[in-house]
Amino acid sequence: MTFTDTDKAEFARPNQSSGAGKTARTGVDSNFGVQANVGINAWLSATAQGLVRKDAEDDYGAELAWAFVKAKLSDNLSVRVGRMGLPVFMISDYRDVGYANTMLRPPSEVYSQVPINSIDGIDATWQQNVGDTTLSAQLAFGRTSNRISANSSAPLHMHITAITALNLMAERGPLTLRLGRADGTLDLQDSSSLNSLLGALRATGAGYRIAQLAPLADALSVTKKKASFTSAGLGLDWNSVLVQAEYTKRKTDSYVNDTNSWYAMAGYRIGKFLPYYSHADTRSAGNVANTVPAACPAGYPAACTPTLRALSAGVNILNTPINQSTDTIGVRWDLYRSVALKAQIDRVRPRGNAGSLLRAAPGFTGPVTVGAVALDFVF
Repeated sequence: MTFTDTDKAEFARPNQSSGAGKTARTGVDSNFGVQANVGINAWLSATAQGLVRKDAEDDYGAELAWAFVKAKLSDNLSVRVGRMGLPVFMISDYRDVGYANTMLRPPSEVYSQVPINSIDGIDATWQQNVGDTTLSAQLAFGRTSNRISANSSAPLHMHITAITALNLMAERGPLTLRLGRADGTLDLQDSSSLNSLLGALRATGAGYRIAQLAPLADALSVTKKKASFTSAGLGLDWNSVLVQAEYTKRKTDSYVNDTNSWYAMAGYRIGKFLPYYSHADTRSAGNVANTVPAACPAGYPAACTPTLRALSAGVNILNTPINQSTDTIGVRWDLYRSVALKAQIDRVRPRGNAGSLLRAAPGFTGPVTVGAVALDFVF
């Protein structure tokens, strides 16, 4: 159950097309998953996982999150083929499993930066014990696609091909360190607003002989553009103390903003209760300079300058950065075996605009207080 203190904007998880306001909603933080594991023989197994949750079309959607075959080639090396979790975050494989996480939901400032959960391809994982330290390396290749929420518009289809992802991890006692990097080629071609703006830039450039408009359209487009995502994480589970932190950096060769994001969470177990606090932050910037001239040269048709101003405004909207931070306090109560009750309050503070909030009223910039209660269980 999720609610906020305002109806001037909606709070939602990454890639949801609608969220909660003052009226509490169950869909924001509700997930249901089923996983099946089948051992074929001593070295070969198959795994499938289905997930039902609110999606980019403002409805509960079912998806096949995992479907892979795993071959254990030795005590240190295994290979998987099929659909697997995309290894770009500290908790990539279980970010949708509420019971496995301390917080009610992963911080959106970080986990919204890659709105893709899975990859279709192949990966190999090598693991080696060195004294008291366990080292592991995961290398994945493949491609993926997903429907992406476009706020109040119809969802878009994002395709990422030629993905290479490397995930390195070291575990020693209560401490876990992780470093990851993913590269791919990004395509987003069914956005009517983007395609209209790019078409207008090219047509205006050709019609009024303004040379920089066509290259600007090419720079803004999301057609076979390189993208990368770098991440580092730390986890500590020592006696009653729990610490988790991640830093991420996204870069693309298109209008999609480059970002620097991070969060840090600390908690302390008191019997079956675990109170926690976290702070998260994301900062982004427009990747493409707006080179639309402020006005047309003397002697051009009267419609030229108003056209340029409209195009410039469209480019600025496309380049709008999302900068915000969130402070979170919450408590987890492990009330029964495999059952946890969580209560959480977030204070979301966008900077300069509505940030990641949906359906914001004109001029609304927050802040927004979000409350939520969730019952997480596994069976």
